[in-house]
Amino acid sequence: MAAAAGDGLPEAATRRLAGGAWSSGLSVSDFASCLDMGMEPVGYVQGYAVLQWSWFMATGGFGMGMGGRLGVAGGWGVTPQRGGQYVEQWQCPHGFVSAEHRMYGANYELTWLEDSWASGWGLATGRMVDEAKELGATGVVGVVDAMRPLVGGTTVEFRASGTAVVVPGAPRPATPFSTYLSGQRLAKLIEAGFAPIAVVATLSAVRMLGYCVTHYQLAGSTAGTWYGSGAGGVSGVGPVDQVNRAQAAARRLARERVRAQLGADVLHGAALETSEREIGEGDLSIQCTLKGTRVRRFKDFDPLPDATPVVRLA
Repeated sequence: MAAAAGDGLPEAATRRLAGGAWSSGLSVSDFASCLDMGMEPVGYVQGYAVLQWSWFMATGGFGMGMGGRLGVAGGWGVTPQRGGQYVEQWQCPHGFVSAEHRMYGANYELTWLEDSWASGWGLATGRMVDEAKELGATGVVGVVDAMRPLVGGTTVEFRASGTAVVVPGAPRPATPFSTYLSGQRLAKLIEAGFAPIAVVATLSAVRMLGYCVTHYQLAGSTAGTWYGSGAGGVSGVGPVDQVNRAQAAARRLARERVRAQLGADVLHGAALETSEREIGEGDLSIQCTLKGTRVRRFKDFDPLPDATPVVRLA
């Protein structure tokens, strides 16, 4: 594994980068576009991080009290917790208790999961940039990142890779830029007057513990209808409000977390993916990842000159 930024590269990475011949992860067309922009590939760089990935309940977090009520203060509704953490609680409208009846439910943000993901992703991309810096690169283009489980499912690996490039004659930056873009897409970005700064990404995670109405709806049941709309009855067709709120919260949190990383810059090429997993009957785990390239305007729009053909047909 690579060392943290500033601690130098591990012996294996140093030996690989000093091998003499350079490598590239670019396609032929992307390679040609980089050369046309004045960027010369100098090496294929990588970064990895392995984290233990196990579920836990932190002190001061959430607990289930008498009757299954979520042990957080603040009453029912959206309740900020621990510096703005999203929490929304739901209460049974039927007014009775039974062993099978879900009296209480909640949506809440899994901040520990978000922070752990950010740590692993940040280590992997940071180590990739460290390798590029060792090569004297101006930046890293065509970044590809991924996360995968390792042995037993309690350990995960974060990895990031890309092609380090130099711009001859340009001053060497203190930290090389990084971008998911390469080739013509990168050329169009620069043509529009924007320069890549860094890849950014975040994960938001929301856990949904369904209360009785949500449980009935997810099970496809109309049980509870006869209690009447005034008592929160469920009709055969209608929105599953708790799930909708959890999904919307996951997307909103992802946008807010990325926006906090951008400062005065903007996000280019945003890619948002959402996954949903059933933890138990009526309970869901919703995760949303948002990735893109942080870019900064450095000039007004200035079209690049037309490419010079290298082959002419009679």
